[in-house]
Amino acid sequence: MTKIIAPYGAWVSPVSIELVTEAAIGLSGLSVDGQDLYWLEARPSENGRTALCRRRADGEIEDLTPPPFSVGSRVHEYGGGAYAVEKSTVVVSERSDGSVWLIEAGAAPRRIETPEDCRYADFEFDLPRRRVLAVREDLRARPPSDPKAAIVALPLGPDRAETILVEGPDFLSSPRLSPCGERLAWIAWDHPHMPWDRTRLFVASVTREGTVEAARLAAGETQEAIVQPEWSANGTLHFCSDRTSWWNLYALRGTATESLAPVEAEIGGPHWVFRQRYYDFLGDGRIVAAIVRDGIRIAVLIADGKIAPLGIGQVHDCPRPLGDGLAYIATSPAAPPSVDIKPKVDGGAPIVVRAAAPAVVPEETISLGEPVEFATRGGTGHAFWYPPKNRDYKGPLGELPPLVVLSHGGPTSMTTNSFSLNIQWWTSRGFGVVDVNYGGSTGFGRAYRERLYGQWGVVDVEDCAAAANHLVERGLADAARLVIRGGSAGGFTTLAALTSLNLFKAGASFYGVGDLMLLAKDTHKFESGYLDRLIGPLPQARALYDERSPVNHIDRLTCPVIFFQGEDDKTVPPNQAQTMVEAMAARGLPVAYYSFAGEGHGFRKAETLRRALELELDFYGRVFGFTAPGLSERVTIANMPVGEG
Repeated sequence: MTKIIAPYGAWVSPVSIELVTEAAIGLSGLSVDGQDLYWLEARPSENGRTALCRRRADGEIEDLTPPPFSVGSRVHEYGGGAYAVEKSTVVVSERSDGSVWLIEAGAAPRRIETPEDCRYADFEFDLPRRRVLAVREDLRARPPSDPKAAIVALPLGPDRAETILVEGPDFLSSPRLSPCGERLAWIAWDHPHMPWDRTRLFVASVTREGTVEAARLAAGETQEAIVQPEWSANGTLHFCSDRTSWWNLYALRGTATESLAPVEAEIGGPHWVFRQRYYDFLGDGRIVAAIVRDGIRIAVLIADGKIAPLGIGQVHDCPRPLGDGLAYIATSPAAPPSVDIKPKVDGGAPIVVRAAAPAVVPEETISLGEPVEFATRGGTGHAFWYPPKNRDYKGPLGELPPLVVLSHGGPTSMTTNSFSLNIQWWTSRGFGVVDVNYGGSTGFGRAYRERLYGQWGVVDVEDCAAAANHLVERGLADAARLVIRGGSAGGFTTLAALTSLNLFKAGASFYGVGDLMLLAKDTHKFESGYLDRLIGPLPQARALYDERSPVNHIDRLTCPVIFFQGEDDKTVPPNQAQTMVEAMAARGLPVAYYSFAGEGHGFRKAETLRRALELELDFYGRVFGFTAPGLSERVTIANMPVGEG
């Protein structure tokens, strides 16, 4: 079939705004209870709420939390671990008010009495004692910006009060009871460390009455980042640690620690949210795990010190044992994520239980993320390259496509090449996209992660620029139409690049940081020491904070910028974007600003997602001189010169 020739950026795409913002859902939080399967669905079409779903053994799927209930926790602001299930008993946190609810078979949901101004996450059942353990963040403390951490026991009966089991450290996570209920493991860390810098693993005895005593340090005496302590069926404590500079799996046998399968790859990751799972135990003694190599996460089996691919491709996190098989969230590069069941661990075709989006994008239009490496000042950088692709369109002869450079959030995080409708939105319209795992990203070992320490706003910017230049030099992107965009920490990288380089011709910041001193003064407890590592401790490093803050270098800006901001954002408050916008406007620079009521750090509502995507696309069209078809709203850009855009 002859393709239609049209300007890059102006192609008609099957990736509609309705598909991206309403039909698509987010899948996470997979759990197994007997033969029942549970997971979370983030639904933009339902005002951004997250629902808890259950699939019974007979295949029936139901919502356990009806509207407007939204599952979530704001412990550490980022939450995670907002529900747990055991023997058909469910405990779940409601995001908006932090309330905790008990759902038992044959009974109406009942709210568990908890003190006001307390948040809960990372639930762990202790059914013989009729209670559930949880990490509590107590905001009753003064100042309220320094909430106190504790591991508590919430009673499942109506006539008892919660009790504190562990307290003292700045941060606590991962309370895990041994199968017999007589030992408790947990993780702790203190300022100024982040949980991917250094944590400590503790083990204590649990008395018949449920009190915790005789705690001892089991691991973490030296610098290591420990995640996911978990007891096997025979009572052996396992955990992931990066003591070798790579997160690997270990078992604690007495006081000795045994490495189960040494590998220069990651079985583990940064503790941004609670209840992340990197491994699980099979009934035959083998371990199933999720391992990251070069930014790609696949499922593997571990036995006798050896690691072998499981054969199910890329996954969101570790598969969960389900009967004789496995349940997992598949994250193929070529199809939307889905909840899948593999009937047998060692055989059988996967069954799709729930897909994150309809499979309506033709195969010939899907752009697959190609891993690319490029030279950087620190050695080698990593990214995924997505060429523009559309079954029905091609660009004009001799013309190169515009390139969108994605700088991920965190910054201690990573990107992978699993299918993303948000990326296909751009590539199917004629943009190239490069998704950069700049220095500081996880998935490449501790040394790569620590490249960013003291260098935030330098290494990340250089790596994003190097990725763009690499693709320009390969003849894959137009040097005159380079765009950089990012959210949160990625928004800071975006703004830092735009105020330090003349490489990019437009930028988009989603709830990004413009003033580092403002961030240091006005952020939440979890990240209040983060900048000590990324920039330097205050007040000694004050000059660096000023030098790295984009708001102080508006005079270096040479291109238009669009800002998107949630009005309820507590992680990067609106004053960050507003300060940048006001400074740009005062200097007569082209700038657009859109804020959204009821949105926090990361947009959830379908209408917000719709407006942001369409406005950003139209913004690039105005800057680069093409008209994107089918948009319901056109962008307003202050100070755009007459005759341009």
